[in-house]
Amino acid sequence: MSGTRFLLVAALGGLSFPMVKLALEGLSPAQLVFGRLLLGAVVLLALAGLRRTALPRSGRVWGHLVVAAALGNVLPFMLLSYGERTTDAGLAGVLVGSTPLLTLALVTLARVEPATRRKAIGLVIGFLGLTVVINPWDTVFGSVAGQLACLGAALCYAAYFSYVRRYLWPLGLAPVALIAGQLCVAAVLQAPVALVLGGAAPSLTGRVAIGVVCLGLLCTGLGYVQLFRLIGEVGATTASACNYLEPVFAAVISTVLFGEAITWTMLAGGLVLLAGVAYAEGRIRVPGEPR
Repeated sequence: MSGTRFLLVAALGGLSFPMVKLALEGLSPAQLVFGRLLLGAVVLLALAGLRRTALPRSGRVWGHLVVAAALGNVLPFMLLSYGERTTDAGLAGVLVGSTPLLTLALVTLARVEPATRRKAIGLVIGFLGLTVVINPWDTVFGSVAGQLACLGAALCYAAYFSYVRRYLWPLGLAPVALIAGQLCVAAVLQAPVALVLGGAAPSLTGRVAIGVVCLGLLCTGLGYVQLFRLIGEVGATTASACNYLEPVFAAVISTVLFGEAITWTMLAGGLVLLAGVAYAEGRIRVPGEPR
């Protein structure tokens, strides 16, 4: 079941990048994030109601949910929405694919998992691949700024994986209840941001509506419940590895929908990045290396 859940989370994560691209055709980043969070919260509240699952009652749990909402929803969603204004959806997917590397670093610093020589080497290899993907020597400042925003989102996701594993999963509460609470908090946090930074009135075309609905119902509502369960089943670092496949889904879907080009830097850098992560997790071994 974990393998199927892993693929589902990766597919929904990859789908989110081109859907953000669609939604930004008629919404500002702040409006898009609020709409996505609100739809996701409604879906999860309805699901919790159907299952007769009560929301958390402890103030301490809601405090953790505020942090989780900021790290897992509000901050990365805003960063990605702004980043994708000047970055192709496929490239944004590759950049967020650095989440496993960042997660490895964070869980090591937080002593959730021990540091090893293999992990350190894998992180360095991954960083080199990430540099090739960003390709800063062949872009203008605006593009680099958009790519850095996507990297900031990856860092938020890495912190979210670590935080959920350490503070929320051990509580033993129903994932539907926790994610419903998290998305409700995130929507409340995002509401004033949408009012202040909303910009022009929304232009809700069919394409924009499709993008927002897919983001809210699938990528956010369904995706975060499955992600939370995956973190509990296999751990923060392994769960974050779903980002290995997200660039693949994002690039393929973006190519089909928008005709975006897949450049050699994306392919070469992405392969090096993934190879670094695979080595860090022991999935690649060099000849003569002990098991």
